[in-house]
Amino acid sequence: MRITHEADYAIRVAHCLACSNDKISAKQISESTGVTLRFALKILRKLIQADIVKSFKGVSGGYMLNRSPADISFGEIIEAIDGRIAINHCLTGEFECTRVAQKKQCDFRKVFVAVNQQLRDELYSITLDRFIS
Repeated sequence: MRITHEADYAIRVAHCLACSNDKISAKQISESTGVTLRFALKILRKLIQADIVKSFKGVSGGYMLNRSPADISFGEIIEAIDGRIAINHCLTGEFECTRVAQKKQCDFRKVFVAVNQQLRDELYSITLDRFIS
């Protein structure tokens, strides 16, 4: 499993919003994070859909976090962008195993499930407030 550049940038965008005390424009987010404006807008749309960010329209519009930074985790941001974290393809719903009759019988899968859960738990325990000075 590898976190995509988009998820990495989404963490930067969310951090930028967490450090702002008010609404901030997409252009300001782009300049602050080093993410192109076009890509920042794509990320912001996904974060809005995930209820992490809210947007304001109009001349004085912009973006801000929808919740406290203490209530937004890295895991939530990553999964909003990349989908559910899965360290192995056998953990995804569309995978059909050819080794065993039922996935639950596979010893390898049992290990991957446990490691995947530990990773998800760790990423969900890291919240944005940890990085605000």
